[in-house]
Amino acid sequence: MDQRARTRGRAWRRFRTPLAAFRSVRPVLEGICVKALLTLTCAGQFMVLLDNTIVGAALPDMQQRLHTGLTGLQWIVDAYVLLVAMLLLSGGVFADRFGRRRVFLAGVVVFTAASVVCSLAPSIGWLIAGRVLQGVGAAALSPASLALLAAAYPAPGERVRAIGLWAGFSGIGLAAGPLAGGILVEAFGWPAIFLVNVPIGAVLLLAGLRVLGESRNPGAPPIDVPGTVLSVAGVGAVTYGLIEGGSRGWTSPVILGSFAAGLVLLAAFVVVEGRVPTPMLPLRLFRQRLFTVSDAAMVVVGFALMGSSFFFSQFFVYVQGTSILVAGLRTLPVSLAMVIVSPYAGRLAARYGFRVVAGIGLALAGLGLLALGLVHADTGYGNVWWRLAVVGIGFALTMSPLTGAAIQAVSPQEGGLASGVSSTTRQIGAVLGVAVLGAIVHTRESGGASFESGLNSAFLAAGAVTLACAVCTGLWLTAARTPKEVRRPAAPDRSRRRGSPVAPGRGRSASSGRG
Repeated sequence: MDQRARTRGRAWRRFRTPLAAFRSVRPVLEGICVKALLTLTCAGQFMVLLDNTIVGAALPDMQQRLHTGLTGLQWIVDAYVLLVAMLLLSGGVFADRFGRRRVFLAGVVVFTAASVVCSLAPSIGWLIAGRVLQGVGAAALSPASLALLAAAYPAPGERVRAIGLWAGFSGIGLAAGPLAGGILVEAFGWPAIFLVNVPIGAVLLLAGLRVLGESRNPGAPPIDVPGTVLSVAGVGAVTYGLIEGGSRGWTSPVILGSFAAGLVLLAAFVVVEGRVPTPMLPLRLFRQRLFTVSDAAMVVVGFALMGSSFFFSQFFVYVQGTSILVAGLRTLPVSLAMVIVSPYAGRLAARYGFRVVAGIGLALAGLGLLALGLVHADTGYGNVWWRLAVVGIGFALTMSPLTGAAIQAVSPQEGGLASGVSSTTRQIGAVLGVAVLGAIVHTRESGGASFESGLNSAFLAAGAVTLACAVCTGLWLTAARTPKEVRRPAAPDRSRRRGSPVAPGRGRSASSGRG
């Protein structure tokens, strides 16, 4: 009996040693996997945001080699931004329902394959089709990457730091785009700006298959297919009218029909969102003034920032006669200012309030755009760069406070939805900005004005809209009432505890004040 016990003891000790070793190593392995997940999600977001700005540097080369006009360039940009804007919210729900890893990797595959299609495009039509596919991939990849991060970092403090790093890589992607685009186009031509995504996508796919674990939200709502289709079709129809109106004629049946169809489709979207049980965009959120004003201001931010950025490289190449590489370098003050200032915007808003910081930011951006509207072919770069920097500083001070205001306006459970809506409204503004400012330039040229005069008019219009938004934001972006779900309960009435009667008038007054 003793011999058997000793035998079992030796066997258990032999088994226990590797088991204990595994238990000691397991936290290290889990930490490595989480860090690998953080690296992959940040790299994916970097690739998506890089594509937002790298294309702008290549537009002059695309125009020359593809023999297209301003309208074609507008579609190259807006085809991508439109799909990202309209599918972003649905992409997050899709990831929660069908698996965040699966949707993230599917987005990587679609985005990478679309990049190959874009690089091989023999005509403007093929390039626009590739950009549409890129938008679909980005709309799946970006929200899924954020959802993976949130699931991997359940502790609030660690989650905030991880998302901050993820957002930081977004800023680096935006800042690197103009410079990387200028270098690649100067050396290899415009297809290179899309081929650069292929090795990044391949690494993300291979590493993601080995490292990423699957996660989903069983309680995620169903996808709002009617709302998604109506929103894409409605905004797309309006965008078509704005982009094509300058060349086809603003009163042509096709353009008037596209505007009418867009308005009907968007009206149907509002009706559907008000009736379906799980809408893509809950209209009840707009009952909060803080939410409505912040998202309306975010539309203007996207409108002015993306609409003006669309013309920066074209101004330096066509008006001032620089090379594409030099043009990419000269647009850096905008993105660098945004990367440097953005981390401080949230802190300033916490100290001075959303209204003050966002209002000042919009005013600075508007003044910077107005100053750009006064730049000409013979203006030295020493008198141009600071105007670009002011624009970047202004918008950097604006975006974080506006997103924070939208999140504060809703209950904590809907903070992620509010942030997603804020991103979507900014992207919608970007679509409209490229379309409207491009229409201004096209209309001015059709009237006999030079391209330089058309650009001046576009920058002045963007500046005027931004300044008007600054005034409205300063007046209306006030702290809305806190949602009922997160209100602090009223202090107990000591008079009731003592059995003293409470005046009815006081009771109704308190209730009405809180309601």
